[in-house]
Amino acid sequence: MSRLRPSQLSASPRPGPVGGAPFEAVAAEGRLRAALDALYRIDPRLRAAEEAAGPPPWRSRPEGFGAMLRTIVGQQLSTVAATAIFERLAPGGAVPLPGALLAMPGESLRALGLSQQKIGYVRGLADAVATGRLDFAALRGLPDEECIGLLTGVKGIGRWTAEIYLLFALDRPDVFPSADLALQAACCDLLALPARPSAREAAVLAEAWRPHRGAAARLLWHYYGRCRNLALARRLPVG
Repeated sequence: MSRLRPSQLSASPRPGPVGGAPFEAVAAEGRLRAALDALYRIDPRLRAAEEAAGPPPWRSRPEGFGAMLRTIVGQQLSTVAATAIFERLAPGGAVPLPGALLAMPGESLRALGLSQQKIGYVRGLADAVATGRLDFAALRGLPDEECIGLLTGVKGIGRWTAEIYLLFALDRPDVFPSADLALQAACCDLLALPARPSAREAAVLAEAWRPHRGAAARLLWHYYGRCRNLALARRLPVG
């Protein structure tokens, strides 16, 4: 297995815009609280989620190449398996630089646990960053849909992955990943729908929650997780 030299490794992904200092985290919690209060004024039905599950915690993810690389590695894998593979790829959190990743032989990447499809995806991401087609720093100043378009232009990054990146790494307040099954199930329960809505139907429902769709997503995920564990909601899938 080929080994990467220190010059071929980047530092651990830098924290996202709200993932660092305690003051920033407190400020982010305050923004989320204000957004939730505004959301309940728009749609009082959503207040039942917080009454049942408590307030959702603030969560953020790192931004940049390393963070997206980890997301791609983890697609369709358990958390345990994804973590093990990524730790072999980035020991100690030292993420390979895009050029170094492109230079790694396929057999070395397979030995780390990556499938042939995932090798194609991580190389595609590395190539996009190395050639300048994807500039993570530049995403911070772009509108949501433009960011999503640039991210989904890279093979292996779908709309859901791009929306999760915007919501948790870039702290975008009005993103709602409508294809997420947990969000759909929570909508079904809270809004007393006859069936779980499709991605398109969930997106239409969420339109009413602008400009606080990100807060709605955080609330619904929290509600889904708590209700799944505590069996508070009748129609949420538990399998």
